[in-house]
Amino acid sequence: MKVLMINGSANVQGCTYTALKEIEKELNAQNIETEIVSLGNKPIRDCMGCCSCRNSGTGKCVFEDDIINSIIEKAKDADGFVFGSPVYYAHPSGRLLSAMDRMFYAGGANFKYKPAAAIVSARRAGTTASLDAIMKHFTINCMPVVPSNYWNMVHGNAPEQVLQDKEGLQIMRIVGKNLAWMMKSFENAKKNGIDHPQIEEKIKTNFIR
Repeated sequence: MKVLMINGSANVQGCTYTALKEIEKELNAQNIETEIVSLGNKPIRDCMGCCSCRNSGTGKCVFEDDIINSIIEKAKDADGFVFGSPVYYAHPSGRLLSAMDRMFYAGGANFKYKPAAAIVSARRAGTTASLDAIMKHFTINCMPVVPSNYWNMVHGNAPEQVLQDKEGLQIMRIVGKNLAWMMKSFENAKKNGIDHPQIEEKIKTNFIR
């Protein structure tokens, strides 16, 4: 089993990374493989709404000059996901939102029905709004959302401050435990002939006809 973890911070080993590492320790302790992919500080394009990914049937974004198609490919072999972001102006990083828009629009099938957690780090506020923005991608794509014993956040303005957030670190560990439990439960269900639901064909009802 494998979990793909996306670090949406330009600071590769900052506060978000520190939170992801706490989750990773719990997953590794349960013999679950992990990979942290950092979006880093290189430019990431927005989705242009060109629909080339849909029209081509490739499941890939038409733009090949950044990390997005690589992540879409990695998602095929992943059994679960963690998406992490710092909080900027009470929302997730722009690079993470741009990445997720393109990953889910072009390669949503690689994520569908797999459990996912959203986690955020902040100096002070904007955390719940940021979590909501990230999780919108999960709930439009039939993905079970991984909870904890509080909202999935840590606080601190530097990694060493995050390490002082004892409650936040516990929240991250419980995210890891719950994600491992969900993945194992789904795998066991498949072995016993219970697969994910077969959903109806999508119905689209526009407000303006």
